[in-house]
Amino acid sequence: MTAAAAFFDLQVNGYAGVDFNQDELDAGQLHRACERLEADGVAGLLATIITDDLAAMCRRLSRLAELRDADPLARRLIAGVHIEGPFLSDRDGYRGAHPLDAIRPADVDSMARLLDAARGLTRIVTLAPECDRGLTVTRLLASRGIIVSAGHTDATLDQLRGAIDAGLSMFTHVGNGCPMLMSRHDNIIQRALNLADELWLCFIADGAHIPFVALGNYLRLAREDRAIVVTDAIAPAGLGPGRYRFGRWDLEIGEDMVARAPDRSHLVGSGITMKQNADNLMRAVGLAEPVVRKLTLENPRIALGI
Repeated sequence: MTAAAAFFDLQVNGYAGVDFNQDELDAGQLHRACERLEADGVAGLLATIITDDLAAMCRRLSRLAELRDADPLARRLIAGVHIEGPFLSDRDGYRGAHPLDAIRPADVDSMARLLDAARGLTRIVTLAPECDRGLTVTRLLASRGIIVSAGHTDATLDQLRGAIDAGLSMFTHVGNGCPMLMSRHDNIIQRALNLADELWLCFIADGAHIPFVALGNYLRLAREDRAIVVTDAIAPAGLGPGRYRFGRWDLEIGEDMVARAPDRSHLVGSGITMKQNADNLMRAVGLAEPVVRKLTLENPRIALGI
């Protein structure tokens, strides 16, 4: 697919050197990130705010909403926000790069604070269903038409099914947000795939978050009409290899465009672009261009109802 092809990315933490998860985000930075995203073929996206102190998350959501409202290009490209955390599993491996000191159980009052800060722009909230006691937050979000997505979770199959009954409808970056070593058969990846008929399943197609051979298998189970491909892009996405700072993390992006901690112990988001995702899906996974278009443009829009 060409760079001019239109993509829709449900998970963008930053781009072209601009971090959406910073307190100092300014109008020029947001505009520059949007210009680069559009030049790289992105027709729409959800700006993603990740786990931190609740007050810091609220400040960043409010600032992002304010800057978007003042910029016609940002209004056109940024269809809303994706709040990833802080209601995630605190277990090592499952929490991924989300800071342990900021992860907390889900509660309605904290969720309401985040939603108010985002000024009506929240389209997706990623949480761990087992951390949502009584599924009260899941029900609240679903009642407001906000997509509830499971992620950074080790929910049992019964917990996932209960969450679906309460309004869960998506799973964030399947195959990630979990330990490298798990039970071979009873694990969160298998549970998510088992529910492919009931959930939108999102994947990162950089070949590192999921090896391409496994990604091909997962996509066959998810089927082309229920799968979505995202970047989970962080600030250095689109800049090329190098050492960068993202939130609390120092990280290194290699020639493969994969963002890792300097000790290479874990991944920290992605440095990939949507065009690279699409090229990987065709070249390494063997998908036809119309299928890639569904995964990178049509299905995200259908999921959001736009």
